[in-house]
Amino acid sequence: MKRITVVAFVVISCFCLASSKSELCSYTSIFSFGDSLADTGNLYLSSEPPLSNHCFFPPYGETFFHHVSGRCSDGRLIIDFIGESLGIPPLKPYLGKKNDEWNWKDGGANFAVAGATALESTFFEDRGIPVKTNYSLSVQFTWFKDLLSTLCNSSPQSCLEEVKNSLFLVGEIGGNDLNHALYIGKSIIEVKTYVPHVINAISSITKELIGLGAHTLMVPGNLPIGCGAIYLTIYETKDEKQYDKFGCLKWLNEFSKYYNHNLQIELNKLRALYPHVNIIYVDYYNAAMTLYRRPAKFGFIGFKACCGKGGSYNFNASIMCGDPSVNVCGDPSKYIGWDGIHLTEAAYKLIAQAFIEGPHSQPQFNSLCLANANFGYTRII
Repeated sequence: MKRITVVAFVVISCFCLASSKSELCSYTSIFSFGDSLADTGNLYLSSEPPLSNHCFFPPYGETFFHHVSGRCSDGRLIIDFIGESLGIPPLKPYLGKKNDEWNWKDGGANFAVAGATALESTFFEDRGIPVKTNYSLSVQFTWFKDLLSTLCNSSPQSCLEEVKNSLFLVGEIGGNDLNHALYIGKSIIEVKTYVPHVINAISSITKELIGLGAHTLMVPGNLPIGCGAIYLTIYETKDEKQYDKFGCLKWLNEFSKYYNHNLQIELNKLRALYPHVNIIYVDYYNAAMTLYRRPAKFGFIGFKACCGKGGSYNFNASIMCGDPSVNVCGDPSKYIGWDGIHLTEAAYKLIAQAFIEGPHSQPQFNSLCLANANFGYTRII
C-alpha cells in the first residue's frame, strides 16, 4: 500500500527523489534564457567574425574546456550544473544550430546572451545609458517561438507534452538592466524606479511561456552585487561604515535584496494565477552570500578577482581579463570571482549545489529527480 501511495505521489507531482540513477526524471529538456551567467556561446556566435568581447579570448574556458567556449568564466556555468544534475547534455547555444534541424533529443536549447537585458535597448537609450547588445528577453523569447514552430510542426499534441515536461530557466536576467545604470553612476534612487519595469518584463515572458505549455519554470534572483570586485572597485571608499563585516558594500546588497523581494512578490502573484504550474524562485543571493561570508571554509582566499590587473580587488575596467597584459591566478578554484564581473566555475558549482540540494529555492529544487547520481554535493548550508 505504501509503495502505491509513493508511486501515485510521483505521478501526480511529476517530481521524484534523487536516491539512485535508476529513478528516471521526466525532465528531458531545458530551455534557458538569460545573460552572461547562462550564455554558452550565443554572443560569440551572433556575428561573423565574432564581436570583440573580453570573454572571447584566453584564459576564458581554461579550467574545464581548455579553450574559449563562449562562456564568461574559466569553465562551466550554473546552467551546466543544472543540466548535469538532471542527466541532460550541455545546452547548445541557439545561434549555433539555428540553420540545422532540431529535435527533442538535443536536450533543449540555450537562448541566453552575454550582456542581455530584460528590457528593450530603447528603455536605456531614453535614459542616456549605453548598452552593447539588443538581445533582450523578448528577442530570446522570439527565438524560442521560432524553434518551437520547427519542433512542433509534425505533432502538436506530442509537442505540448514535451514542453510540459521541459524545465525552463527564465534568467538570471535583469541584472544588466540595473548594472548598466550603476556602472555609470546613476543614483540608486533612480535605478530603483527601473525595478518594476524589469520585473514586469520577466513576468510577461513567464506568462507567455506558461501559455505555450511550460509547466516548470525557474526564475533566479540577483546576486549580492555589493560583494563583486567591479562594484567594490567602482564604489571603493575609506568609509568603513559602507561595508558589512564580510567586506561587501551594504547599500548595494540592500538593493539586490530589494529587487529580489519585489521579484518574489510578483512570482507569488503568478503562482496564484497559475496554481497548476511549478514556479520556482532560485535564491542566487543567499546561495552566493554563503561563500562570501565564509570564503575560507570553501577554500577561497577572498574577494579579489582571479583574472585582472591592479587595484584592491585585482580589477580594472580599462584592462579586462582577456587582455594579454592581464595576470591570471594559478588556481581559479581558490577564487570566488573570475574576472571581477563573473564568477569562477568553482563558485558557480557551489551556488548550483546550494539550490539543487536546497534550501535556496522556493519550492525546493531538490524535490526534482536527479538522474545523475554521481553529480556530487558539497553541503554549504
